Amino acid sequence: MAARWLAPHPRVAIVHAPTALERLDRLSHALDGPTVWVKRDDCTGLAGGGNKARKLEFLIGEALADAADTVITAGAVQSNHARQVTAAAARFGLRTILLLTETVTGRGDAYQNNGNLLLDRLLRAEIRRAGDVESAPVLARIAEEERAQGRRPCVIPVGGSNAVGTLGYVAGGLELLAQLGALGVNATTVVHATGSGGTQAGLLLATRMAGAALDVLGISVGAPVERQRGRVLQALRAAAARIGISDLHAVDAAVAVDDRFVGPGYGRPAAETIAAIRIAAETEGLLLDPVYSGKAMAGLIALIRAGRFRRGQHVVFLHTGGAQALGAYADDFAL
Repeated sequence: MAARWLAPHPRVAIVHAPTALERLDRLSHALDGPTVWVKRDDCTGLAGGGNKARKLEFLIGEALADAADTVITAGAVQSNHARQVTAAAARFGLRTILLLTETVTGRGDAYQNNGNLLLDRLLRAEIRRAGDVESAPVLARIAEEERAQGRRPCVIPVGGSNAVGTLGYVAGGLELLAQLGALGVNATTVVHATGSGGTQAGLLLATRMAGAALDVLGISVGAPVERQRGRVLQALRAAAARIGISDLHAVDAAVAVDDRFVGPGYGRPAAETIAAIRIAAETEGLLLDPVYSGKAMAGLIALIRAGRFRRGQHVVFLHTGGAQALGAYADDFAL
């Protein structure tokens, strides 16, 4: 099925696929609720792994097909996306320009020098810093400057969540559905962190293509519900048009977002985020991050405790990665 829809699109091999689908017995026991599974997309490879690797298979594939020699993208200072774009570019011999914005203010030296930013420097990205600005026009201006110097830039949007990048999670969603089927696991829901929207959009398209009764619940990491739904819908419709899928009414209606676990804002973990990171580490040796997966796990835990998911059910937690940023948030952990 994946070959039919995805084969026409340029793609490179990056992801260590299939990523593992593991049962979290000790966490499930501690929460006294459903059986929780984790889809280990923190283990996709590529400078520590993470969900962006799936998107980059198609984004870098398109860049190479267009004979690009430079990739340009943006993110916050501790952007997982920026790290993985830089790593993918290095692997395929491309130059990288990162626009890192001060989206998260008031952080200390660790945030400004450790974590993903340290890895960006190690991977030899050309880093440009800016305040809390709208990145798209700045990226467009940088691209024009590069063209004027005779280079062939490819601009990758924040999070890689355009029509091309979203195809990565069409493939990832179909992979997950195949694993659940092989194990005979009838999961009700996949829960994950949703930010730029492409991961959720791709998962939803995969369920539509496979005719699967699997709900997709995005735990927002920054935006309120309607704004986040809009991001997901934009990515979903763009990707659907790219691969020739119409009749999206049922899929549009299935875009589910919970924004109650954002905490103080994007890149700012709440106490419940830190608690979720701790329980995942202490019960399963599973490392989450304070910006994305920690908030998603906080949402899943709260929903289990509220009775949304119960004993006898199976729920999948999609681990989108990000533990590389933990060192930048050391001050949030009293260790």
